[in-house]
Amino acid sequence: MRLNVTPFLALAGPATALIRFQCSQLVVERLDPLVTPGQIPSPHVHQIPQIVGGNSFNASMAPDKDMPGESTCTTCQFSQDFSNYWTAVLYFRARNGTYQRVPQRPNTFFEGATGGGMTVYYMQDPLYDTAQKSKVTAFRPGFRMFVGDVNARSKEQAARFRQLTYTCMDDAGTRDRETVAFPARVCKYGIMTSVRFPTCWDGVNLDSPDHMVHMSYPESGTFESGGPCPATHPVRTSQVMYEVIWDTSKYNNPEDWPEDGSQPFVWSFGDRTGYANHGDYVFGWKDDALQKILDTSCYATDCGGKQQSMADMNKCAGLPKTVTEDIGEGTWLAELPGAHNAE
Repeated sequence: MRLNVTPFLALAGPATALIRFQCSQLVVERLDPLVTPGQIPSPHVHQIPQIVGGNSFNASMAPDKDMPGESTCTTCQFSQDFSNYWTAVLYFRARNGTYQRVPQRPNTFFEGATGGGMTVYYMQDPLYDTAQKSKVTAFRPGFRMFVGDVNARSKEQAARFRQLTYTCMDDAGTRDRETVAFPARVCKYGIMTSVRFPTCWDGVNLDSPDHMVHMSYPESGTFESGGPCPATHPVRTSQVMYEVIWDTSKYNNPEDWPEDGSQPFVWSFGDRTGYANHGDYVFGWKDDALQKILDTSCYATDCGGKQQSMADMNKCAGLPKTVTEDIGEGTWLAELPGAHNAE
């Protein structure tokens, strides 16, 4: 789908917005409206995603879908954000070969979010630069993107995607020593997955066949170094980033781990290495709400816009499932849902 816009429209003036907010969990089920639209359940290896955002999420998600118009609520803190954000689900594989879904924790200051959910960022400059001096263009209705490779099983295969990482958390404040593979040691508090999307848009296409090529990384340098966008993708967007904290604390007994001491966690589509970390994004902010916030001097949730309480976010959680199956929430499974085994 194509959209005719003028690159860098209205780029004058400083902006200092770094948006950070929580979204409660909307639903966890085997649907993938980007890769296998309309199929229930999805046969795609993405398998079970955990979804947050607007409650109009469904198996089809046509590109011309009016997400703000069709949604009646959102699980995100900004009540005008009916976007959908999703990642795969993490499982623990016990020594006896059975699987159990790893629960999630909410991020610090967001305790009480249903299902743990995820923390979402929109950044104009690196996270550590609170000034956020750059000007960026918000996405348009119908925009969607994907980052990562579900088939990656080595560092070399994952190398073309930047900063899809893991943090082994010893406590709630741990943020250092990110890795691109699953942590190899016990993580006392949990494992944080971070998904950072590319920041250069071609300014024309709202999507592409692989949901990736309409976006690009900087031509040289990185997003963190302020590298310029390539001529093919001249529109600089904010960096969308997800943080999901998996509560692995109940699986810290080494006697439950594989006898060889290797790490026991596996993605819902079978990846035991962690190199296949990935995420999906479908834009759904109402009107120009996101652009207005990005053009405002603010930080985290002190960014104006219409915001709702945690209680109201949680009221939107629990979307009725269209796929009926045991996904190992508190139970043990002989195999991963969809008859996938760990690779």
